[in-house]
Amino acid sequence: MYAVVEIQGSQFKVSKDQKLYVNRIDAKEGSKVSFENVLLLDDGKKVQVGKPILSGTLVEAKIISHLKDDKVIVFKKKRRKGYKVKNGHRQHITEIVIQDISEKKISKKAASIDSKDSTKKTTAAKKTTAAKKTTAAKKTAAAKKK
Repeated sequence: MYAVVEIQGSQFKVSKDQKLYVNRIDAKEGSKVSFENVLLLDDGKKVQVGKPILSGTLVEAKIISHLKDDKVIVFKKKRRKGYKVKNGHRQHITEIVIQDISEKKISKKAASIDSKDSTKKTTAAKKTTAAKKTTAAKKTAAAKKK
């Protein structure tokens, strides 16, 4: 089983007991964090793709340590001008271990209620747009008569 999760603005393909290095997470070492932005879930039998995310799906992880990444060198130069600048920085990262990928089963009642609500919304939207079109047509007809 694996999932594609958005963590701190980046997307990762994760599976259970996998170690990851992600951008710094504001939580203490040893604490558990959960990520709800699951974009894709594959349980070996079927693949679920979110639009854009899967609701009810959760990825839980444990923070192992906070550390710094390797140094990145930033070198700037303009030829024939004598301009050279060398800088660098080390990005703050967090090491995490994925503990669990879980999905909540949506009951058929909840699914049917959601679909009924959406049909009510669409019919109401159609009525309002139809009313707007008829009033606009009346206004244009009145303007042509004048």
